[in-house]
Amino acid sequence: MTRTTLHLFCSAAPPVFDVAQVIEQAQAGGWDVCLGLTPVAARWLEPSLDGLAVLTGHPVRFAYDRPGEPEIWPVADAVLFAPMTFNSLNACALGLTSSFVVGAAAEAIGKGVPTVAVPCVNAAYARHPQFERSVETLRSAGVSVLYGYEENGLASHEPVQGQGHGYGHAPGQGQGQERPGAYPWAAALDVVGAQVAAGRS
Repeated sequence: MTRTTLHLFCSAAPPVFDVAQVIEQAQAGGWDVCLGLTPVAARWLEPSLDGLAVLTGHPVRFAYDRPGEPEIWPVADAVLFAPMTFNSLNACALGLTSSFVVGAAAEAIGKGVPTVAVPCVNAAYARHPQFERSVETLRSAGVSVLYGYEENGLASHEPVQGQGHGYGHAPGQGQGQERPGAYPWAAALDVVGAQVAAGRS
């Protein structure tokens, strides 16, 4: 039986440290998971990259292939971009594809692959005028952007004094204490599954 393939893309925000458990949860739900990271997220997870490749059964990707190299991942049935930082959100909405995961997500959107994005930003970034524009751009392109208490219990938070980047801080600098609640991994996987099921009905 062919498994459904999920391309899981992660930016550098604290929920990325949960990715191994999320992969296991997705696999238990029948997904074949391929993991892609932004370069900073890959640096954060560097000690775990080999283990994550073993867990997924696929290389962890954080850079574009060289021209002529064969595709090493199966084709995606769905894409989940989570956590998605302010930078990745805006880059994807604006089509700025300097990073592999943003480029792959943008291509998936253009191909009509079911795509779910879960922004992970602090309140200061959320008040920036580009944030709402980017959310609306992605939603108008068919992306399910999960953001706000009404949708999934995830909200922005105020940046801690001296840590203006909020969720973008380096590992070990206040992880968890800034988060207003658990990151909605389960809800995101549920939405991805529902979209794929709807597309097959």
